[in-house]
Amino acid sequence: MRLLHGADNAAHVSIPSEKNPITADAPESGQQGRTDRRADVPSGAPRNWTRTALRALLHYGGSALALAVLFRFLPGRQVLHALGKLPAGLWVAVIAGYLATHLLGVGKWRLMVNTAGAGLNYLQAARCYFAGLFGTLFLPSLIGGDVVRVALAMRYGRTKAGVLLGSFLDRILDFTALVLLAALGALLAPTALERESRRVFLWVGAAAIAGLALVAIAAALIPFRRLSFRMRRRAVSLRRAARSMAKRPRAAVAALTIGIVSQLSFISLSVALAEACGLRLVFRAWLFAWPIAKLSAAIPVTQGGIGVREAALAGLLAPFGAPPALTVAAGLAWEAVVISGALIGGAFALAVGREMSRSRAAAQM
Repeated sequence: MRLLHGADNAAHVSIPSEKNPITADAPESGQQGRTDRRADVPSGAPRNWTRTALRALLHYGGSALALAVLFRFLPGRQVLHALGKLPAGLWVAVIAGYLATHLLGVGKWRLMVNTAGAGLNYLQAARCYFAGLFGTLFLPSLIGGDVVRVALAMRYGRTKAGVLLGSFLDRILDFTALVLLAALGALLAPTALERESRRVFLWVGAAAIAGLALVAIAAALIPFRRLSFRMRRRAVSLRRAARSMAKRPRAAVAALTIGIVSQLSFISLSVALAEACGLRLVFRAWLFAWPIAKLSAAIPVTQGGIGVREAALAGLLAPFGAPPALTVAAGLAWEAVVISGALIGGAFALAVGREMSRSRAAAQM
């Protein structure tokens, strides 16, 4: 219920394709009337905008505070000097690689939601995905953009349950890919990590498995007959989506594989920026530290994890002999790539929305 409510509120921060973005992009499966009814702007829209702006301001303040603390204990001139070493050509190449990797992410997310019955074509999925990428600039943590992505996808998808369940599983697989890569990095770097530190991954994995088992047991024991009709209807939709996904386990394996490849690509691009800043470490050090730093950015205390990720990366790479100033410089360089990619993704989502509106208008003539 909370996820559905959050997705509905997130509709106000999605990227408009024209004056009325929802009616312009009605689903292609004969659901135009239902979509038009959802297009009505609720009376609480100004209040929602105010809340969204206030939350964004608070999280931007959290990021600014985190960065201020970092620069309080680090030589700022050294960080700026390291950033000044980055050539313009490398910026362009890394941003291009970043966006190309996200094209894999589009395919992975579409695979998950369509397995659950959403029925999105690739262009619709790309618009929703990159709109969510743009949304990370305004919503807290790394998963804030997921709300925008889901809210927009509900206007195209055949079922809300398929979009919700597929998106949730897609994010879980992303986290799983990061944990697997971090565990592999810890195993490949035994001299820099203590035995107790490596055991943490075993406990985390066991806790994750136990948590999933508890969720499955709780779902099986829920007395659905005692729920309201509305709740039962939504539960049935979720159950159907889950059964649809259970019939295709290879889709989850394929999505996990794509997720691992995507995260390895992001790590490689980040390493290229770090080496240009003067920070040279063995790849297994990045394989261990980078995924954990990204996971720490999912904590909803800053805007897009800015500040938290850099601090975590500096602490995790310190045992490998990385100077904190150079690590923070590399982290800030990566943040610049992320922000640039989000802006380009937002422009792409806007352009695609307008083109889809023109195509639909031309088809009706």
